[in-house]
Amino acid sequence: MIDLHTHTIFSDGELIPSELLQRTKAMGYSAVAITDHADPTNIEYLIKSIQKIKTFQSHYDLQILVGVELTHVLPSQISQLAAKARKMGAEIIVVHGETIVEPVAAGTNHEALKSDIDILAHPGFITPEDVKLAADNDIFLELTSRCGHNYTNGYLARTAADYSAKLVVNSDTHAPCDLMTEKRAIDIAVGSGLTRSEAEQVMKNSKELVDRVAGL
Repeated sequence: MIDLHTHTIFSDGELIPSELLQRTKAMGYSAVAITDHADPTNIEYLIKSIQKIKTFQSHYDLQILVGVELTHVLPSQISQLAAKARKMGAEIIVVHGETIVEPVAAGTNHEALKSDIDILAHPGFITPEDVKLAADNDIFLELTSRCGHNYTNGYLARTAADYSAKLVVNSDTHAPCDLMTEKRAIDIAVGSGLTRSEAEQVMKNSKELVDRVAGL
């Protein structure tokens, strides 16, 4: 299992990074990205903090990816913050998309997809034009298991198929109970309207992104 969207106590999660990693290791994960909520006030702190625990990844027998989730920032700030995060060493940059259950600023999806990011999380009723932009810019769109954000998974799966945009499945973990097995992730994808073979390909997309980070 690979999960590229998780949170710790450094934002609104319940676990310190070491416990998150120990739990994912126990569940058989091969890679996990810690992507706490970031804005201009805390982005340096988050990246430096996760870089510290990444130095222990060999002890966890787990690939640890340093990440951030740019969250509720002004659309005009996204490109600059993404570039800053990348320069500081962020390996996975997620943007908190226009979910229908939070007041995310209009234009967030579009500006994110023009920026140097890896994943647009729970993008709600993303426009077909922006799905095409994601495909053109090789940015992954997220199917999520998180309650509320997952209400538009079916819409996203259908629209992504129309434009050959790549999908990933993430947990958006905030608590131990949010962590999921690969079987559950495949079930989430199938529940979004994909066939089982399509869902299995989506799981391979996560590996593709991890390999990209590793330069493979």
